[in-house]
Amino acid sequence: MLTEYARDHAFTIAWFGLMAMVWFGWGQEDPPGPWRWRLGAASVLGVALAGLFGVATALRWSGESALDGQYHWFGVLVVVEVAAAGIGCLILARAGNGRWMAWWVAVIVASHFLPLALLLDDASIAAVGVVQGVVLALLVPRLRGSEVATSRHVGPVMGAVLLGFAVVSAVLFLTGAGLPWRA
Repeated sequence: MLTEYARDHAFTIAWFGLMAMVWFGWGQEDPPGPWRWRLGAASVLGVALAGLFGVATALRWSGESALDGQYHWFGVLVVVEVAAAGIGCLILARAGNGRWMAWWVAVIVASHFLPLALLLDDASIAAVGVVQGVVLALLVPRLRGSEVATSRHVGPVMGAVLLGFAVVSAVLFLTGAGLPWRA
């Protein structure tokens, strides 16, 4: 992460760890057998980062944030994202294309990182969204040629990008701000 705000940095690591666990979990909807233990192990790592850096966030909660004075825009972004994901999934379900829901939600999540990067004043967040968007686009031919739920491929991709970013960001946090439990 490229932010000067320790609170934002810690929160992003915690959140990305938690969301990596969620995506790896969704990837377990229908994985090939050998993937199952890897998805589970990656989920555990995500939860560990979420817990450790959740504590770091709590200890730094009174610190400054790039969102100071912009929380209403963050709220608008979240509402738009949730609405777009929900409406898209409803349309997919009604059209008999429910297997595409994971892909659709992933596209919305990847897209939301672009305005979020502006709110957080952190270009690395935009890079996460761009990487996810490119990989999701590259997955489309494979997903079209298959009848399995898109979560089989989308969950691990989204989880890996989020977990990778969280791990790199955690290393940067440790070298810059020190131990997470010391405010």
